[in-house]
Parts: sequence; C-alpha cells; structure tokens
Amino acid sequence: MSFRIYLAGFDVFRPDAMAHGRALQALCAQVGIEGLYPLDHQAPAGLAGADLAQWIYRANVRLIQSADAVMANLNPFRGKEPDSGTAFEVGYAIALGKPVWAYTQQAGSIVEQVSVGQACDAAGPRHVDANGYTVEDFGMNLNLMLACSATVVVGDAGECLHRIARHLGRIQTP
Repeated sequence: MSFRIYLAGFDVFRPDAMAHGRALQALCAQVGIEGLYPLDHQAPAGLAGADLAQWIYRANVRLIQSADAVMANLNPFRGKEPDSGTAFEVGYAIALGKPVWAYTQQAGSIVEQVSVGQACDAAGPRHVDANGYTVEDFGMNLNLMLACSATVVVGDAGECLHRIARHLGRIQTP
C-alpha cells in the first residue's frame, strides 16, 4: 500500500494551481509517495458562495482524513505569516494524530522576521512588531504552535519530500 500525503498550502491560489499541484504530485511519485492535492476533485456544477465553501471544506477534511500524513507549505502568504487555511489543516492533522512535515524558505527566527524594536514593562524587555505586539522569542522560524507540532524543513517542497522519504526509509541519506 502506498504512503498517502496531503499537500497543504496556499499553492491552490496560484494562477497555475493545477499545474503546480501535478508537479508536486510528480515529486511525490519520485520518492514513492502518493500526493493528495486539494484541487484533485471538482466541485459539483452550480455551487457558489457559502455552499461552495462548505463543499471545499468537507472535501479537504476528507482528504486529510484519508492521508497518512500532511506536508504543508508554511511560507509567508499575504503578509509575514503562513496561510491561515494551511495552519488549520496542520492543526487538524495533528489532532487526528497524523505526522506533519512543513517547509518554508524562512530560516531566520520570528524576531528576525518581524521585530521592529523593543518595549519594556513590568515583565521586562520584549521584542515588538510594528503594532507594538510582543514577538515570541523562542529562536524558531515559525509560531511555536506550528514549529513544535511539525517537522519543519527550511527549503522547498522537494527538499521536504526527500526528508519524508528518508524518514520512511524509501531513500538512503547521501
């Protein structure tokens, strides 16, 4: 039986989303993994608005449930943070007890990514963002809820898939 992995990420919003999904699935196949892409299934004709959104939600949840694991693109999307839908999918997979691997090109800590200065109050000095909110300082490149729940690879999808395949014993470490 093949190892099935749900390919989470904001890639579904790319102008070339279908072609990109097929390329991700081809990368998966190269290492003996079946990639499940959120756009693999077409919504029924005539659905729109909230009905279409509900259909997409249910279809993606079913794909995650049917997968053995999740690989998530946690690169920044529409700002400095990962896509909120992808973050939900990571959390859902973790709640189901499925392993999650994630990839991002962001190697620097969150402090390096978003801190604009420091503030000091009764609790002591803290890093702050442009709005004055505390920036967590754990030396991680993602929010702790993502960084502590997933195996994070600094790199691209191909590098992440190779790491997964090595973990599964499908390829040998060079």
